[in-house]
Amino acid sequence: MIEFPGLNILWAALPEARVVGGAVRDSLAGKPLADVDLASPLNPDEAMARLTAARIKSIPTGLAHGTVTALVEGQHFEITTLRRDVETDGRHAVVAFTDNWQEDASRRDFTINAMSMDRAGTLYDYFGGEADLHAGVVRFVGDAKTRIAEDYLRILRFFRFFARYTIGAPDAAAVAAIEDLRDGVLLLSTERVWSEIKRILVAQSPIAALHLMQTTGVLERVLPQGYDVPRLTTLITRRAPVDVYLRAAALLTGDIKSIAARLKLSNDEAEILQSWLTPTALQPTASDADLRRALADSDAPTLIARSWMNGNWPDLRARLAATPRPVFPLQGRDLTELGIPQGPRIGKILAAVRRWWLDGGCVASHEDCRAQALLTIVK
Repeated sequence: MIEFPGLNILWAALPEARVVGGAVRDSLAGKPLADVDLASPLNPDEAMARLTAARIKSIPTGLAHGTVTALVEGQHFEITTLRRDVETDGRHAVVAFTDNWQEDASRRDFTINAMSMDRAGTLYDYFGGEADLHAGVVRFVGDAKTRIAEDYLRILRFFRFFARYTIGAPDAAAVAAIEDLRDGVLLLSTERVWSEIKRILVAQSPIAALHLMQTTGVLERVLPQGYDVPRLTTLITRRAPVDVYLRAAALLTGDIKSIAARLKLSNDEAEILQSWLTPTALQPTASDADLRRALADSDAPTLIARSWMNGNWPDLRARLAATPRPVFPLQGRDLTELGIPQGPRIGKILAAVRRWWLDGGCVASHEDCRAQALLTIVK
């Protein structure tokens, strides 16, 4: 039986619906559920009419593909009409509605994602997904080549689920199919590729998945600018926090601007990676003054991230976390109060005083900095 806020209210309106996909898989695996998707033999108009009659707000989020979204107790539930594929091109599918649950399940990617469960808790498992889940096997539904050719993103999804669920060796049929069809990943949008890479990086066992991506020739196709799996392995063995950008900074090699352009990273993502890959001069033996100087030009999270890249230095990270970030106390208005007119000279004086403040370990007070500014003016 699947428990989730608002689900019973939704089932009261759509009793023939079943929970499908990831929610069933994660429920059987004992993992927390982030969201719940359902499938139904009702067409979208019928489903929305039922929801409206039950005073449940619904949104026609993807009618062409049979999907509506219901809002119940603050939760969003996607409800999709049972479907069968009419035509596929490796990226998109033309679908038709059906009332056959097994036909709908047969178009899903992996056996562990093809299960469904009704409101009574009855599990419908047409392809051995539960056994595969408990055995730690990620296996395509039916013929692996056929499933991949329907949507080449399934190659990357295989590695994502391999990193999360596989125990032992990968499914041989899946690996053979991926090797044969690996060039299909070149047809995928960079946004979809980057999204899957990030999900692989934060999985339970990303290194095994990345090694398999290397041996199948997939990794060099999605990251042609270069990668450093050993560096990421070292980072993980240091038990660094599971942070997607910290792991990405360890994996990716090359010029960040080129990487950002190729993977279409957001400005924030590119800035984080650039910052975390900037070498730091901090060492475990750094003095308190060294730490304050470093924090004046950066922030603790960034410096801690860089320290993970450099070495396993728990004492340094603890000191960084405990050291308040110093703030340069002098501002432009302090200089105008001293009679310095607005202009480039103010910036030069502030820069000179700040260098003096940094050299002194960032402990000089506001009054000390004003006095130093006066000395600078006299000079």
